[in-house]
Amino acid sequence: MTNFIVKKVAVLGAGVMGAQIAAHCVNAKVPVVLFDLPAKEGPKNGIVLRAIENLKKLNPAPLGNKDDAAFIEVANYEDNLDVLAGCDLIIEAIAERMDWKHDLYKKVAPHIAPNAIFASNTSGLSITALSEGFDAELKARFCGVHFFNPPRYMHLVELIPTVATAPAIIDQLEGFLTTTLGKGVVRAKDTPNFIANRVGIFGMLATMYEAEKFGLTVDVVDDLTGKKLGRASSGTFRTADVVGLDTMGHVIKTMQDTLQDDPFFPVYKTPEVLTKLIGAGALGQKSGAGFYKKVGKDIQRLDFATAQYVTGGAKADDLVGRILKEKDPVKKMKALRESTNAQAQFLWAIFRDAFHYIAVHLDTIADNARDIDFAMRWGFGWQVGPFETWQASGWQQIATWVKEDIDAGKAICSAPLPAWVFEADRTGVHTAAGSWSAISKSYVPRSTLPVYQRQAFRATVLGEGTATGTTAGTTFFEDESVRIWHSGTVEQPDDVLIFSMKTKMHVIGPGVIAGMEMAVAEAEKNFKGLVIWSADAAEGGAFSAGADLQSMLPLFMSGGVKAIEPMVAKLQQAHMALKYANVPVVAAVAGLALGGGCELMMHTAKRVASIESYIGLVEVGVGLIPAGGGLKEAALRAAADAKGTDILQFLKNYFTNAATAAVSKSALEAKKMGYLAANDVIVFNPYELLHVAKVEARAMFDAGYRAPLKAQVAVGGRYTMATITAQLVNMRDGGFISAHDYKLGAMIAEIVSGGEIENGSIVNEQWLLDLERKAFMELLNHPKTQERIMGMMQTGKPVRN
Repeated sequence: MTNFIVKKVAVLGAGVMGAQIAAHCVNAKVPVVLFDLPAKEGPKNGIVLRAIENLKKLNPAPLGNKDDAAFIEVANYEDNLDVLAGCDLIIEAIAERMDWKHDLYKKVAPHIAPNAIFASNTSGLSITALSEGFDAELKARFCGVHFFNPPRYMHLVELIPTVATAPAIIDQLEGFLTTTLGKGVVRAKDTPNFIANRVGIFGMLATMYEAEKFGLTVDVVDDLTGKKLGRASSGTFRTADVVGLDTMGHVIKTMQDTLQDDPFFPVYKTPEVLTKLIGAGALGQKSGAGFYKKVGKDIQRLDFATAQYVTGGAKADDLVGRILKEKDPVKKMKALRESTNAQAQFLWAIFRDAFHYIAVHLDTIADNARDIDFAMRWGFGWQVGPFETWQASGWQQIATWVKEDIDAGKAICSAPLPAWVFEADRTGVHTAAGSWSAISKSYVPRSTLPVYQRQAFRATVLGEGTATGTTAGTTFFEDESVRIWHSGTVEQPDDVLIFSMKTKMHVIGPGVIAGMEMAVAEAEKNFKGLVIWSADAAEGGAFSAGADLQSMLPLFMSGGVKAIEPMVAKLQQAHMALKYANVPVVAAVAGLALGGGCELMMHTAKRVASIESYIGLVEVGVGLIPAGGGLKEAALRAAADAKGTDILQFLKNYFTNAATAAVSKSALEAKKMGYLAANDVIVFNPYELLHVAKVEARAMFDAGYRAPLKAQVAVGGRYTMATITAQLVNMRDGGFISAHDYKLGAMIAEIVSGGEIENGSIVNEQWLLDLERKAFMELLNHPKTQERIMGMMQTGKPVRN
């Protein structure tokens, strides 16, 4: 195996996509140079410089740490083409015009290094046609690499080889995209709009067509086709507005220009309303109006009949809402098909259209059914892919119903379903042996590239029957709160123990605390280390959303505040047991690590965090202060950073973050905030989190790991406390914070400063933990805190009081 190391990437084109691809390379510590045309006036690299400035303002943020924008090298096609010689990967991301792309290729081709990979981020143009004019040598190193917008957050990248592309090139690129940039790679055929946009845009067009047929308004359609279907919350029309109606129009035009022999061709007609909106310059979110328009605080919707904007916000009928809550997919689909409600009939119609389309086109657009499901899940935010939905809903029954609709002229197209759909023993397209390929008429297994050895549990498709993180390996102990296990067998155990939380959002209650103690004891006895990891981490779950307030209520009701104190002390001691365990404890963090979850993570020997980790001490939101050792750790870290100089400078950061309940918007930002340490590892592919965490735990043990010695810490005392509190007084008196916020801030200041003692006094950790617990108990008794807790439990939103 030879290493494929990308030492530098060039991105050609500083538009929305190009600039964000460059930003994501920088997130991953990959040096990148961003090219565009020379500016007609001002500095020659003005276009690129403006694009980089814009990256800092975009939301969601393309950069994990805004300051990293400075690492993007700027260039233009007139003065800097020689820079390309030092790039291992060149990604072209200019506007979707074949002639413009060809002009640019003529310019850059002579400067491309002999082993570099050259790729186009086109969203649908033919890769083979793009490579025309290259010599054979460059053709072998050219392919399509289609990122989805926004590139940092969308998991999908479609990789499109041509007949001439060298297979080794594609394998190398797949490894780089998967591990370094953290993507889910699907290999697509060189057909118009590839897989996700082909199926996704067809789905949007079919939805618009059926909505008109059933007389539904845009807001109702979006309510029906968003979260209720397990898809992106923006639904259909709102998604179009976000993508940009001109962009959508362009993708539709590609289908019109290249798919004349497609039986669904009539569906690719640009909807009249879309043509009118684009003509009027209403391009969606970026122009302030599209299918929706923001007027003051209200969101208005377009009324198709009058072409005017009217009050929006209409929702799905209750009856349909109830059908969609049905857990059994077979019953749900039957209820939709048999209902006389127009909204239910509309939903059956869009499911039928999608099933019809993917069955007819499977042989031409994808190697197998799994690639279509992953493309829709990772590129369009569907929780379940279209083939998975069909299979779960009863394959043969659905196939019969779709055929009946086609025969009755109810379907969107008269093309029959292919014969393979009705094969006698077929119960679906995904099996333990692989997923159905209509071209090779066989079940295709998963890719065995070395990069996938790093994914202990790969993303699965329904029906594949592989072991998951909730069922795999050997269980040491399991109850409703936790699972303690390892990935070996009873005869051959693995050498790293895994602790997984099973509570909702992995909140920490008595069961989790007891499980943690048990896991540490077992790891110390029989394993090299302990990893805290949960199975849904890769699918956008939480590491831990904090302490389980719900489980405190009965205690509080029966025994008041006093009854809760032992539980808080237990939590503190469980965290200390992690910190001083005799084998390394590694937290594998992804998603939310809030409050107690953040504190748990801060007490481990090391953290391995997904870039998409949102970490913070947020207790003030419910009128409490962190009491699981988080403020104690802040005092320790500030003292270590200060190395004997004025501790206040270093405490300010930790104090402010806790007092304002600040949450990191990425793992990179969490390092800056001090929640992750400088030597903690940031992982870009959440499916690799467990692998990397186990490697770290093993390496620490093999290097002779010893728990840290019990810390004695110098604190700022009353001097630091008074300085911070003085600033809080100004904020309270100026009306920026409430009296209760002031009280919380003053308590946090007291704890991180070590209390009413002399500046420079030496205290131990227990001293600081006692201060945390005392303040926490006092606040639990406070009516304003009780209001905040009840408000959060009832509405899920913080109460400002």
